[in-house]
Amino acid sequence: MSPLPKYFDGIRLPRYVFFLSLGCLMLFSGVHVGLILLLYRLGCSDIVLVHLVLLYWVLVAVGLTKYIQWYTRRFYEKPIRRIAEAAGKVAGGDFSVYLPPVHTPDHLDCLDALTEDFNRMVEALGSIETLKTEFFSNVSHEIKTPIAVILNTAELLRGADLGAPESQEHVETILRASKRLSTLITDILKLNKLEKQTISPQPEAYDLCAQLCECALQFEDLWEKKGIEFEADLEDERPVRLDAGLMELVWTNLLSNAFKFTPPGGTVTLAERRTEAGIVVRVSDTGCGMDAETAARVFEKFYQGDTSHATEGNGLGLALVKRALEMMDCTVAVQSAPGEGTTFAVTIPAEEREMT
Repeated sequence: MSPLPKYFDGIRLPRYVFFLSLGCLMLFSGVHVGLILLLYRLGCSDIVLVHLVLLYWVLVAVGLTKYIQWYTRRFYEKPIRRIAEAAGKVAGGDFSVYLPPVHTPDHLDCLDALTEDFNRMVEALGSIETLKTEFFSNVSHEIKTPIAVILNTAELLRGADLGAPESQEHVETILRASKRLSTLITDILKLNKLEKQTISPQPEAYDLCAQLCECALQFEDLWEKKGIEFEADLEDERPVRLDAGLMELVWTNLLSNAFKFTPPGGTVTLAERRTEAGIVVRVSDTGCGMDAETAARVFEKFYQGDTSHATEGNGLGLALVKRALEMMDCTVAVQSAPGEGTTFAVTIPAEEREMT
């Protein structure tokens, strides 16, 4: 804990508040005596006297209570609320938060110590996050070159006459593993750029429904191969102003997950509608679904709730989706239950994002 001045003795009222309160109480006591003498001179009865004096002290008590309430709210409740709000921002990944001291240097108390420790904690967390991000970025860049060499060599071996059937199987294994690793590195680089905001959204006018159709058609071979029924419930046209590249990343990842987790004979649905909340796009599947714990963590980096499909992904797709949408002030929510499938709902709330 941060060192405190020698005169620190916990949360206390400043000295001027103590003397002000003492002076007010003495003044009120003097007024009380004067009020009694005045009422006796006026010849008031004892009942009137008691009631008037009681009313006087009720007013004094209310006034002092209001003052103490105001002082506590201003100097303690509000600072604690600011610390709570700042902690929420840090929990959300914002390490640029800084809290100024609550009191002046000659009146430091435990709130100031808490504030200083909080600032030091945020600074340390920010440094760790920066080191982690730079590490991933640097390592990913370094690995890309040898992976590209492995991929190119494996492609050449695939086209060569290697003789033994086992050789071709080994080449295919190398290709699959290399492509998966290449995809992982690409996703890490994308996520790092999004989190560091080196990629800025570039809004442009385009048709959202046309983009949804184009993204869905990329999976036509997959849904035919697995015998999945694909349903599209889209409007004829929905002009919007968004970053088309980032939104394509969102739809591609959501649809890829839907087809991956839907068993043969299942159904994947893509729907788009204009609601009071904004433009809502839903991607639904009839797959295995998720329990509440998995659904709560599904947007975390590298988290994979269904380990049976771990070889088909890297746990970064939904993290990319969430970060890309946050950069455009959009939101994504998930509804799921074991054995009942999953629905991801993307909401584009801002009115100005819709082109009329």
